[in-house]
Amino acid sequence: MSNAIPSTPATAALPIDASSSLWSRVSGWVADNKAVAYTIGAVVVVVTGAGVVYYLNTQKDGDVRKIGEVHISESSSGERQDGSIRKKKKKSKKTKKDDTEKGENAAATSTPPPAATVEPEAELPEFTEENVNEYTAEERKVFAGKLKGQGNEAYNAKKYDEAIKLYTQAILCKPDPIFYSNRAACYNAQSNWEAVIEDTTAAIALNPEYVKALNRRANAYEQIGEFSKSLLDYTASCILEQFRNDNAAASVERLLKIVAETKGRKMLEGKPKRLPSPTFVTNYLQSFREKPAPEGLEDATDENTGDYWLNKGLQDIKIKTAQSYEDAAQAFDKALELGVSEKYQAFAYNMRGTFKYLKGDSADALADITQSIEFDPKLTQSYIKRASMILETGDKQGAEEDFQRAISQNPDDPDIYYHRAQLHFITLEYSEAARDYQKSIDLDRDFIYSHIQLGVTQYKQGSIASSMATFRRCEKKFEKNPDVYNYYGELLLDQSKYEEAIGKFDQAINMEKEARPMGMNVLPLINKALATFQWKQNYEEAEKYCKTALILDPDCDIAIATLAQLLLQQGRVAEALEYFERAADLARTEGEIVNALSYAEATRTQLEVQEKYPHLAAKMGALSSAAAMSGMPR
Repeated sequence: MSNAIPSTPATAALPIDASSSLWSRVSGWVADNKAVAYTIGAVVVVVTGAGVVYYLNTQKDGDVRKIGEVHISESSSGERQDGSIRKKKKKSKKTKKDDTEKGENAAATSTPPPAATVEPEAELPEFTEENVNEYTAEERKVFAGKLKGQGNEAYNAKKYDEAIKLYTQAILCKPDPIFYSNRAACYNAQSNWEAVIEDTTAAIALNPEYVKALNRRANAYEQIGEFSKSLLDYTASCILEQFRNDNAAASVERLLKIVAETKGRKMLEGKPKRLPSPTFVTNYLQSFREKPAPEGLEDATDENTGDYWLNKGLQDIKIKTAQSYEDAAQAFDKALELGVSEKYQAFAYNMRGTFKYLKGDSADALADITQSIEFDPKLTQSYIKRASMILETGDKQGAEEDFQRAISQNPDDPDIYYHRAQLHFITLEYSEAARDYQKSIDLDRDFIYSHIQLGVTQYKQGSIASSMATFRRCEKKFEKNPDVYNYYGELLLDQSKYEEAIGKFDQAINMEKEARPMGMNVLPLINKALATFQWKQNYEEAEKYCKTALILDPDCDIAIATLAQLLLQQGRVAEALEYFERAADLARTEGEIVNALSYAEATRTQLEVQEKYPHLAAKMGALSSAAAMSGMPR
């Protein structure tokens, strides 16, 4: 798509590719988070109104070449390596470009130009701070060129100490950024990172747009563990080169991950586990077909028994608010603390494990679900939930084995095929996914989300006409369900059919208000915000819808991410950073925190670049304007 904030169907979003640039990742976060609500470990977990989707993380670190020795460059003054002055000629743009490239890579040439003759080092004076001013400016300039030439020869011969002395002499004669950068290359070869930083800093002070020095200093900062400073320099370098340097962009990606992981671990220390937004919880729970409570449980009225609290937790779930979900989690904990009747044990562990999983307490959740299976091997829902937890570790085979165990217990349970279809969907096995969705429909035609997911899968397969037909049938069969209109609208939005899409979102919003005004699913509001922005570039209206969503669901990370991106698109970087940090604070697990912090750090770095390198602010603004005009994400 060509919209400033890309939109993809919430049930069809894919993990961010590691090859994408820093700013593409930042802008892509909104589209991904419309579906990718949480990232845990190596897996992105996606929950939508059409049910939970467990996304295997296909992102790789990439084969990033380490920035090492940078070739010694020729002085911009036109001096040859022997120090002689080249006669100035009027050049074409192409010739100037060629000369620049040759100069930057002078040290890489095997032999100097035939006309150049390097005078013996002994013929050069020994320069000191005391005597250097005894020579004229023109003499110092000539000597500097000769010293640099000899320094280049020593560098190419890997005589780094000798080269350092020669470059130091050249700097005394003429403080040139290239001389500092060349000496830094020698220190780099010796792994003297502090000296590299000192010399590249001097070079950058003389030439703030010296990309090679920025990259070299960034590498040195990374070597000594100053990851935030390294990230800042690589980002400045990317901006100067308009993100055309793949190595620098890859370094930004790598460092974002390192910085986010470091901060994420600190945030996790002592951080209490908590439930995500009610929108997330509701959508997860309704991805399973609603079933009646275990027989007799509703008759439990004694508050001193676990059975009473187990039943109370089920009643709390029906309210669908943040507080009611928290009450339900506490009720399930108390039920097992007091002890439940033997016939309810498997169900009780299943429910407690479910809410522990939603809180991000994966280890305890897995233990509870496994305990549930041991109490009742025929409870297929426990196999399904355990499969999703196993899938989050990247063990696809283990997840498939649990689905097969569930089928062996009850081959006619439609939930098994629905959730196994999700596994196929996220691994791009669309034909297998469509087959399982259809199997789920054949076993139970009244479960709306199987129909919705089938339509989305057809869309991903490129069968647009079939997908639209599926959603039109859904409208007739489930005309009172807002999710049909919400996800139908997303597919229309993906086709840039803005007016039709907004009409569907409005239908979904009105139905949500009527059905559950205090606990409504806010996804249609967020989608309408995106559609409004993409269609008319109306920031004010888009922000209004996002803020309305946050009033109804203050912890909705999708609304927070969307609002952050809208602010970033307007250049309101500081405000955007506040929302990205808020998203990180709401995250539950290390994976979720790292995912959110990576975008927060990218935004923070952009702000720091503007403050530390004010001369780049105009370049950043120009890039943003060009991106907005072309309709591409920033």
